[in-house]
Amino acid sequence: MQTYHYALASQRYLFEEEPFEEVLKERHRYYKEKNKEIDFWVVMQPAFLDLPEMQAIKAKCPQPAVAIVSTNPTFVTWLKLRLEYVYIGEFQAPSESIPDPLASLATV
Repeated sequence: MQTYHYALASQRYLFEEEPFEEVLKERHRYYKEKNKEIDFWVVMQPAFLDLPEMQAIKAKCPQPAVAIVSTNPTFVTWLKLRLEYVYIGEFQAPSESIPDPLASLATV
């Protein structure tokens, strides 16, 4: 199993109130310059929030939510400092309760 770290925020906050696209471009450029493989993903309406043990976290975040999921805890800490109004946490996956850490409940 792998530990996944996440930064969670409302879609409105990330896409309307913050320069989130710039943040992602900046990080992508940094990874490219360092020849580092991308280890973060943006997950709209993350499925892991529907787990019973995540209900307290889900209740704190306006819906619909977005999670930036990463295997890099330092990156998630950086996001928390950069974006301010995000919740951070971690989980183990794949597991019986989280078979796909990047699963989304969003409909296209």
